[in-house]
Amino acid sequence: MAIDNDRYALETYANNRKDYKELKIINDNISDLSYDSKKIIKNLLNSVIIDLIIGGPPCQGFSNVNKQKILNDPRNKLYKKFIDFVNLIRPKIFVMENVSGIKKLKNEIIRDFLSIDYNSIFTILNSSDFGVPQNRYRAFFIGLRSDLNFDLKDILNNIEKLKVKKKFTLNETIGDLPVLKARRIKNSYDSEDEETGYDSIFYKYKNNTFRNMINFNEKCNFLYNHKTRYNNSRDIKIFELLPQGKDSLHDSIKHIMPYKNREHIFRDKYYKLSYNNVSRTITAHMQYDCNMYIHPTQARGLTPREAARIQTFPDNYIFKGPFTSWYRQIGNAVPCRLAYIIAKSIKDSGVFDGK
Repeated sequence: MAIDNDRYALETYANNRKDYKELKIINDNISDLSYDSKKIIKNLLNSVIIDLIIGGPPCQGFSNVNKQKILNDPRNKLYKKFIDFVNLIRPKIFVMENVSGIKKLKNEIIRDFLSIDYNSIFTILNSSDFGVPQNRYRAFFIGLRSDLNFDLKDILNNIEKLKVKKKFTLNETIGDLPVLKARRIKNSYDSEDEETGYDSIFYKYKNNTFRNMINFNEKCNFLYNHKTRYNNSRDIKIFELLPQGKDSLHDSIKHIMPYKNREHIFRDKYYKLSYNNVSRTITAHMQYDCNMYIHPTQARGLTPREAARIQTFPDNYIFKGPFTSWYRQIGNAVPCRLAYIIAKSIKDSGVFDGK
């Protein structure tokens, strides 16, 4: 079962899970579930035992990109709804993901889980340590029902063992994708062509270590969601002039920078990624613009497929909904490789062995 208040994310999820015949999709908000949603959940609980719940309740008030960090932000308490859900379903184990800033509430959250008889541990992981080509720090709470005799530290030890020695660069991640130009016509995202990209096009698979990893050695000879967004002439000129790894304060663009009087605020208004390094954190802000995610060698922002590669989505994972929602879905996701590492570490720990 998957529950989310973003209907496009659910449409994407269902489309990529067609083999899951028993999959149930609920488009709702767990803070205020409808009668129908509650009925579906109740019927499910009457028929099966749930072993695992995974969730990421929004806590934007603790995000590092939130310049106005408000401890009383009501979104910071949405994790309590997740705890209510765990208490209702009583799985063996749960995983709760969040921004690293939630560390401020770590002890309170651990106590809250303990109050419903779940022991939990807290860790912060950088995705780049596990083969994800971006610096992305995220917090994880992993909890176990207290009647089960198991050491949660075994899971953390398993995760630690799966760290990689070599980090993938952006060149290894997106360097093989077709060259595109920025879209010059506003609201033209339904159009497709060789210059601005396609929703779907045949693309002969090229082997490399990164692509083989994210695709589990399966070849995908189609390219999906590789389309550019609109940019005006000024921004395209900034994209051309800015060197790799440089931001809004660089001398090369001072003469055309539109935010000169607010440099202290807009230092990262523009940022060009570097082919020789990992990416900065992919975020849902990309639905508004990609000025902080300028392609290293092409005068444009990243396409959704390039952002998806950086988030280690498999090449055959297709995003549904309006064009800009693709960016939001990708930015809000836990990197697939990191999710796999955590899932494998839990499974290999033996917590699901036996009854």
